[in-house]
Amino acid sequence: MTARPPIAARRPAPRVHHGDTFVDDYEWLRAKDDAEVIAHLEAENAYTTARTDHLAPLRRAIYDEIDARTLQTDLSVPVRRGHWWYYARTVEGSQYPLQCRAAAEPGQWTPPVLEPGVAVPGEQILLDGNVEAQGHAFFALGSFDVSADGDLLAYAVDTTGDERYELRIKDLRTGELLPDRVENTFPGALFSPDGRYVFYPTVDESWRPDTIWRHELGTGAESDVAVFTEPDERYWVGVGSTRSGRYLMIEVGSKITSEVLLLPGDEPTGEFTPVLPRREGVEYEIDHVVVGGEDRLLILHNDGAENFQLDIAPVSDSTARTTVLAHRDDVRIEEAEAFAGFVAVGYRSGAIPRVGVLPVTGNGLGALTEIGFDEELYTAAIGVNPEWDAPLLRLGQASFVTPTRVYDYDVAAGALALRRSQPVLGDFDPARYTQRREWASAADGTRVPISLVYRTDAVPADGPAPTLLYGYGSYEISIDPAFSIARLSLLDRGVVFAVAHVRGGGEMGRHWYESGKTLTKRNTFTDFVDCARHLIDTGVTAPDRLVAEGGSAGGMLMGAVANLAPELFTGILAAVPFVDPLTSILDPSLPLTVIEWDEWGDPLHDAEVYRYMQGYSPYENIRATEYPAILAVTSLHDTRVLYVEPAKWVARLREVLGAAEIDSSEILLKTEMHAGHGGVSGRYDKWRETAFEYAWILGTLGLD
Repeated sequence: MTARPPIAARRPAPRVHHGDTFVDDYEWLRAKDDAEVIAHLEAENAYTTARTDHLAPLRRAIYDEIDARTLQTDLSVPVRRGHWWYYARTVEGSQYPLQCRAAAEPGQWTPPVLEPGVAVPGEQILLDGNVEAQGHAFFALGSFDVSADGDLLAYAVDTTGDERYELRIKDLRTGELLPDRVENTFPGALFSPDGRYVFYPTVDESWRPDTIWRHELGTGAESDVAVFTEPDERYWVGVGSTRSGRYLMIEVGSKITSEVLLLPGDEPTGEFTPVLPRREGVEYEIDHVVVGGEDRLLILHNDGAENFQLDIAPVSDSTARTTVLAHRDDVRIEEAEAFAGFVAVGYRSGAIPRVGVLPVTGNGLGALTEIGFDEELYTAAIGVNPEWDAPLLRLGQASFVTPTRVYDYDVAAGALALRRSQPVLGDFDPARYTQRREWASAADGTRVPISLVYRTDAVPADGPAPTLLYGYGSYEISIDPAFSIARLSLLDRGVVFAVAHVRGGGEMGRHWYESGKTLTKRNTFTDFVDCARHLIDTGVTAPDRLVAEGGSAGGMLMGAVANLAPELFTGILAAVPFVDPLTSILDPSLPLTVIEWDEWGDPLHDAEVYRYMQGYSPYENIRATEYPAILAVTSLHDTRVLYVEPAKWVARLREVLGAAEIDSSEILLKTEMHAGHGGVSGRYDKWRETAFEYAWILGTLGLD
């Protein structure tokens, strides 16, 4: 075993803002192409390998368990678009799925029942990810759109992990690639309804999607036309269409403001025009619905409605709005998708994501009918529904104990039809597991929900159990009930899995998010600490049996709670952690910085924000005290949270603890050298990554 961890050289680099000087000894690690930096990361990897070598048998066991429980040759439920049923299938031994289709019969809405491993009559393979990935250590599929006539495929690939995609066009009639290729695109390309043009986004130097281009098939990329460019660095752009295909859309948004520009689909070379003018602090999105033979716009917005409300208006006058679903303090409306005969609505109440349907009537929209499920905790979500005329709504439902189920909801009959339940091989029985909700009291009196799941017969009836507490708490992202085959390897070994639904997320509505961002961000961290204390005080677990986990912005949460309450945890897993936020948010040239000012505040121009962020930045608040064991996982090509942040954090932890003669041998850094923000790309490689992290968690909990 390596006797000592790598020690990064200290090279002071002063950072001066608002009269404050912070000396950063490890900023030199940002030089990604420097051989010394790469050598340091590789040395950290070697040290982590040595420190975790004893977990190799456990890693193998966990990997084998995931492998044994997963139906590896499998298919998704086909979804109809045009004259085809589209589906994905996987083959045992292959890392990536195959995107396929088969012809549909006229009027056929019930999907064909496809059997894994059984040849599908007339199957056409549109794209084989395994072929595309050959010769590359990483592969990700970005854009994927089939023309309305079904003849052409536009798709984009990333083979490094930096989320710069090459756009390609494939003739599905011949299987040949057309000469059209565009470098450095961003996901979201789509065909015009006539299939003559492809619209796609590109990014600026700060990795902000800022321009929408129109490419005419058969021409070179140099002839592409920039149809829209957003100059304001706080905003990003995307391109899409209404489900009806009647309109193309350019969607422009910041963290707090949005705007939609429309163009009739039969005029693809025309000019996009705004639906509603941009107003600071107002967000809206639209879809197209036909009522009584007239074109209308569904407008979901938060203008005077914090939790959003749904309106309808004539296309010719979007200001003449009539309310369909009024604002409610206890219901957050998150999406509304229009079809020829109904509107599907996704919303949440009681920290549960739900789906409802509004029928289209001769003069408007009818009453909302919720599609309910008989579980205390669950997630219901609108699925992939490309067809405007569909009489059925595809949706998904899952919980912590229920494998994902795919349903079709017959709107006219009000009936659910189960199309698929995620297979779990072996002796899995959901009745062996318990899920429940508890509420912690925050210091300011706020009640914070905690979700728990565990194997009932593996957890002691009285006494602390080994527990993994997960948290995120940013961007209004909710960590909703979901099933995981891999997680069974923890639950079956007696681990309680808990989710702290802290402020900054969206579980309890827009106010929950607003109470955990910018100058209220500390609530995210203190909520997580209070959830940990609740689990300890109620006897669920104990500090020597509690590991915390979070990734990306949740990784910053991990760094913050490590500084705030290290005594509560025996281990902390921080994945692609945003642990040096102040340095990043101060530099407008870095990826996404200006866009992030609405989320975190602008410390470059606002001294109050600077001081507030400096007060919680994990990197700048390390103290000479005993920390839990820490595993930081990152990727060299991550463009969202740069590898340098966890590299600097680990280096500074070692420095501060070493100076105080505190053992730091269990602080580890693992860098994927061929991956991006989401880690490695192939499914078997992801299983190995999961097995590595789960083995570390179990070892830290004393269960190895």
